[in-house]
Amino acid sequence: MVKYFINNFPIINIYKKPNLKSELVTQMIYGNSFSINKKTKKWLRIKIKEDNYKGFIQKKIFSKYVSPTHKIHVLKAKIFKYPGKKKVSELPFGSKVRVLEITSKYYKISEGWINKTDLKLISFKNKDPFKKIFIFKGVKYKWGGKSFRGIDCSGLIQVFLNFNNKYCPRDAKDQINFFKRNIKLSNIKKNDIIFWKGHVALAISKTHLIHAYGPMKKTVVMKIDKTIKKIEETANLKVLSIKRLKK
Repeated sequence: MVKYFINNFPIINIYKKPNLKSELVTQMIYGNSFSINKKTKKWLRIKIKEDNYKGFIQKKIFSKYVSPTHKIHVLKAKIFKYPGKKKVSELPFGSKVRVLEITSKYYKISEGWINKTDLKLISFKNKDPFKKIFIFKGVKYKWGGKSFRGIDCSGLIQVFLNFNNKYCPRDAKDQINFFKRNIKLSNIKKNDIIFWKGHVALAISKTHLIHAYGPMKKTVVMKIDKTIKKIEETANLKVLSIKRLKK
């Protein structure tokens, strides 16, 4: 039987190799669960339960897995030592927590107190899974990132589907194969996902998209036609596919 642990830190970097100079491939946010495949003196080789991603994290003291009750639905939620007093940390969007105690305005978790308005039940789902994607507008681009501190293009897609209790692969190259329904550009509509080699964006209407865009170093809203032209001119890449989520 696989033994799972839970990430009890706001954000944990996952590296391709057991070295801080190695490529940052993804992150775990608070509440993600994982199994340990290998241990060294300073590193753990892990597999994330939510998306089966493998990589190396620095050795820390992690908690045994416990079922979460709620999740963060704001860009970042303040954690206080006392209800509303003395901030000690911040948890990113999509973090999963277990509520231990309740007051009228604050819920207690193992790390402290959190405003109840920042939480939704773990079973909560938006009818539109990308309803709140604009909270990331302006957040800096970070390769491998998945939070308010920095996010990349495929991470932006994954965090919102994961928040809505839907599986989604981590990388664009795997997402393009996972989503099956192909759409023509002329029929594009809100929530269709546009793929290039190594890049992905979300249509927010027939004319505009949002993406974590490396060249602009942040998450931006752009016109679809201008984006396609810009990426073709600057990176010599054409659109590979446009996918529509199943309802």
